[in-house]
Amino acid sequence: STGAVDADLVRRMCDTIVHRGPDGSGFHDDPHASLGMRRLAIIDVAGGQQPVYNEDRTVAVVFNGELYNFAELQAHLRARGHQLAGTGDSECLAHLYEEYGDEFVHHLRGMFAIAIWDRNRGRLVLARDRLGKKPLYWRAAGGSLAFGSELKCLVQDPTLARELDLVALHHYLTYQYVPAPWSIYQGVSKLPPGHLLVWQDGVASVREYWRADFTPRAVGGEDELAEELRGLLLEATRIRMVSERPLGAFLSGGIDSSAVVAAMAMQSGERVKTFSIGFNEAAYDEREHARAVARHYDTDHHELVVSPSALDILPTLAWHFDEPFADSSAIPSFYVAKMSREHVTVVLTGDGGDEGFGGYRRY
Repeated sequence: STGAVDADLVRRMCDTIVHRGPDGSGFHDDPHASLGMRRLAIIDVAGGQQPVYNEDRTVAVVFNGELYNFAELQAHLRARGHQLAGTGDSECLAHLYEEYGDEFVHHLRGMFAIAIWDRNRGRLVLARDRLGKKPLYWRAAGGSLAFGSELKCLVQDPTLARELDLVALHHYLTYQYVPAPWSIYQGVSKLPPGHLLVWQDGVASVREYWRADFTPRAVGGEDELAEELRGLLLEATRIRMVSERPLGAFLSGGIDSSAVVAAMAMQSGERVKTFSIGFNEAAYDEREHARAVARHYDTDHHELVVSPSALDILPTLAWHFDEPFADSSAIPSFYVAKMSREHVTVVLTGDGGDEGFGGYRRY
C-alpha cells in the first residue's frame, strides 16, 4: 500500500497476510470479509480485488506488481481448461500455480512480489521478480511467517525487537543502501531478486530461480546490434503502456528517460504526458534538455521548479523508504512523483538504464 494509514489499520492488514499455523488459520481468505488487500490498480481496476483464487478456492494469491504478458497467460490457461472469472493479471497466478507448481514463475513477465497459499498442502510460496523491482520483506518467528511489501507493516508486530542489524549497516555504509537478503532490522530479511521462498511445516527455504546470463556469445556488427537494441526498447516500452489508468513519463532530458519518451511517442495514439523537475541552481537544472525532447516529440509537458530542503522532506522520505537510503536523487524523485500524481496514475521512467548500460564509473 502507499500513503499514510493508521497503525491499527496496518496491524489489521498485516493480520490478513500472516500465517500462524499449518492449518492456515492465519491466512485471511474469507470472500465476505470487509477488509481486503489494498492495491495500486492498473489492470482490471473494477474486478481485480484480492486475494484471488483458483476454481475450488484451494489456492489463494495476493500480488503486488504487474504482469505484462497477462493476455497471453489468460489465453494459455483457458486453452488448458481453467476458468477465469476476471480480465486482469492477478487471477492468472492462482491457475498458473495450479498448473505448474513452483515453476509458474518462469511463465511470468513483469514486476512482482507474490504470495501463494496452497491450502491442501499447508504451503506458502513467496516470489520476487527477476531484478527486484518490487520489494518483499519476510520474518519467521515462533512457528509463524510474516511478509509484506513494506518493512513498516512487519514492525507493527510487538514481538519484533527493532534491533539494528550491524552487518546490514556495514553494507549500507558501503553501497548507500541495504542490499538483500539483509534488512536494517535483525530478524527481518528481504527476499533477493529472482528468488522463491517456500514455507511449510514451520520451515522456510529460499532458492534462486533466475540470474542474468553473462555467457559470452557471438554478436553481429554495430549497426545490427543497434537495430536489435532499438527493437527491444520499443517492445519493452510498448508492453508497459497497457493500463486502464492515465499514463505518463518522467523526463529529465538524459539518454534513459528520453529514450523511453521517444518509444512511448512512437507507439502512442495520443500525446504523451511528460513531467520534469527544475532547480534554481543552474548546475542541477536540466529543464532545457527535457524541453528539447518534449518539443521534438510534441509531448504534453509539465514542469515544476523546486527549492528542496532535505531536512523538511527527510521524515517523509524515511517513512516511504523504511530503511536508510543515501541516494540524493530520492529528493527530486519525490517531487516529480508528487507533481505527476495530479495528472496521471502510472509513469514510465528511465531508472535502471545506468545500471543496465554501465553508465556509472563504479560499474
